[in-house]
Amino acid sequence: MSNKFKKWISLLLLSFIWGSSFILIKKGLLGLTPLQLGSFRIVISALIIFIIGFRTLRGLNKIQWKWLALSGFLGSFFPSFLFAYAETQVDSAIASILNSLVPLNTVVLGYILFKIKSNGFQVSGVIIGFIGAVLLILEGAELNPNQNYSYSGLIILATLMYAANVNIIKRHLNEVRPLAIAMANFVAIFIPAFLVLIFSGGFKPETISTPSFLPAIGCVFLLSLFGTALAKILFNNLIQISTPVFASSVTYLMPFVALLWGFLDAEFFNFTQGIAVLIILSGIYLANKKINKKTAK
Repeated sequence: MSNKFKKWISLLLLSFIWGSSFILIKKGLLGLTPLQLGSFRIVISALIIFIIGFRTLRGLNKIQWKWLALSGFLGSFFPSFLFAYAETQVDSAIASILNSLVPLNTVVLGYILFKIKSNGFQVSGVIIGFIGAVLLILEGAELNPNQNYSYSGLIILATLMYAANVNIIKRHLNEVRPLAIAMANFVAIFIPAFLVLIFSGGFKPETISTPSFLPAIGCVFLLSLFGTALAKILFNNLIQISTPVFASSVTYLMPFVALLWGFLDAEFFNFTQGIAVLIILSGIYLANKKINKKTAK
């Protein structure tokens, strides 16, 4: 199977998995605090990764471990809490839409910090996609005037971390196997997450005994298994067989899935937001117009 085919299959699969993550966060917050949800998500994901990837750490050197630890905190640890806090005030679909800032941040940080060049199609594509995301955000704010959009800053901060992580993997960890990257990431963040879980009361009887705990922890388990553990391996592989911009384009498709789940959960969606979706699709096409020729094999 060619890399061209593999990368598109991975992109679509990741879009569905991560697009569904936002509604799972929303439902998980019905029985858990943001700190509990974020730490449970990391701990469960780590245990899953440890089971399937414990042999993959052989041969990693100290320099690679430095970047792997940083990747773990930027790509998993902090965003898990930032999104949980953000979704206490912002709808799941809007959170996914704001996450579409990742490709733009990937280009900017890649150029400024990592000296990774982007062509004109990439830059134009991410800007057009960003315009579509902004239109979706503005329309969402009008439809949901009671939501506190200052919490959207937490999502924007998370997108900067995701963008930095994409560039770190592409520039410094491209020779490390995707499963080994995921394994090392969670080795680095497991103990801090476990401490947060303890101090946030995740194991206290008053938390576990509530009727909403089991449904909430079920959502977190699905989020951990698919949205974190499996998706992280797929995403690391996607970065390696494509480019940072193509890999981060998954955040353009995620809102479509998230909007569908939001609609089913009585979140609002209108015609203007549909137009914004088409604008985002145009951005994806432009961002990858030249990339496909270079990566196809």
